[in-house]
Amino acid sequence: MERLKQRILTCTACPLHSDRNHAIFGEGNTNAEIFLVGEAPGADEDRVGRPFIGKSGQLLDKILGACGFTRQQHVFISNIVRCRPPNNRVPTNREVETCIPYLHEQIDLVNPRIIITLGSTATRKLLNDESCKITAARGHWLQWNNRLLMPVYHPAALLRNPRLKKDTWEDFKKVIRTYRKLVDPSHCSEHFRE
Repeated sequence: MERLKQRILTCTACPLHSDRNHAIFGEGNTNAEIFLVGEAPGADEDRVGRPFIGKSGQLLDKILGACGFTRQQHVFISNIVRCRPPNNRVPTNREVETCIPYLHEQIDLVNPRIIITLGSTATRKLLNDESCKITAARGHWLQWNNRLLMPVYHPAALLRNPRLKKDTWEDFKKVIRTYRKLVDPSHCSEHFRE
């Protein structure tokens, strides 16, 4: 994992590296059973060098907390691409093709049972399916490389449209149920005691 981290932090394989402050390796438990995949770093992440620390990340932490999950114990968080695209645009196909092997290697090293893709870009790129619509895919368990994958709305979408929070909570309740079934039957969430 440390060798992979050094390769990511020093990568110059695509033009995105030229404007970055930090490449984002990822964060969390490197033995986590849940792996969250975002699209790309934003301005806050690029400035600090950590994933999901802006407003979207703060909301993500609240969602994880409601599930009884923490970054330190239960999840590892990473992105499709590791450097911020200019003006937070969607990464190009070339940028994704250059960077996604790092993600695949990271997933193999962490070896989670559950993957959660945050938003349409992360879902499409990880599944390699440009026709995938987040509105149709979210909340449904998919199989990907012998792992369970749950697409959910990106936290930024919830900030733009708070009405999506109800659907997102329903999706994360499915994650809690599956985590209890596969990993820890006694996992506690104060907000979901089924």
